[in-house]
Amino acid sequence: MTKPTTEPVAASPRLAEPWWRRPWIVPLMLVAAAFLAFSVPPYLTFDPANSRLAPPPGNDLYFPLLVAHVLFGTVAMVTACFQIWPAFRTRHRRGHRITGRIYVFAGALPAALTGLYIGWHTAAGPSVRVANLVGSALWLTVTIIGLQMARRRRFGDHRRWMSRSFALAMSIVLSRVINVAATIALTPQVDTTFRGSEELMMFSATSIGVWLSPLLLLLVTDWLLERRKPGTRPTHR
Repeated sequence: MTKPTTEPVAASPRLAEPWWRRPWIVPLMLVAAAFLAFSVPPYLTFDPANSRLAPPPGNDLYFPLLVAHVLFGTVAMVTACFQIWPAFRTRHRRGHRITGRIYVFAGALPAALTGLYIGWHTAAGPSVRVANLVGSALWLTVTIIGLQMARRRRFGDHRRWMSRSFALAMSIVLSRVINVAATIALTPQVDTTFRGSEELMMFSATSIGVWLSPLLLLLVTDWLLERRKPGTRPTHR
């Protein structure tokens, strides 16, 4: 007598798909490129006068670490786009491993570490300070876990944790979009809710962006990961 049993279905090797079968990759790269083209150039002059974030008075370490954070973050965003590109990952295994190491050791880890310092010294208030510290600590943590999973050859877990790391790497882009929307929504309340303080309103809009963007991206990432889990099917013995 045979009886049905439920076993995990082994994942079959997938052939590399043309990029147009994954239409999100090109818009994603264009968004990342546009963000970097707007954000990075002022810091390439290495002139504090061009910084979009004013260094705290008397803190000579802040601006060099801010420049380092921007440059490491740029490396992380560029290499992450190739890491999650299915065709690149499938056709260029060696390239995937190389860009993965660059992402971790010359991108995410140093960017997250410098982000802890930059986040602590923010001038945008305690809510933004905590959000920056939590975001940097999370980015550091999930990236290290993803690296450990790869070293243990648990590649399914590696992919899941590194997907979360990528989401946190890209959260700064979404935060800028949310900041603009929050500023537009809160501006009419300057004279009421914020008692005439435009600065307080801007701090609040920034806080909404830095808290909401990583939360949304992590939720979407885990939802997509759950959708793509291998299913089960009955087999007979």
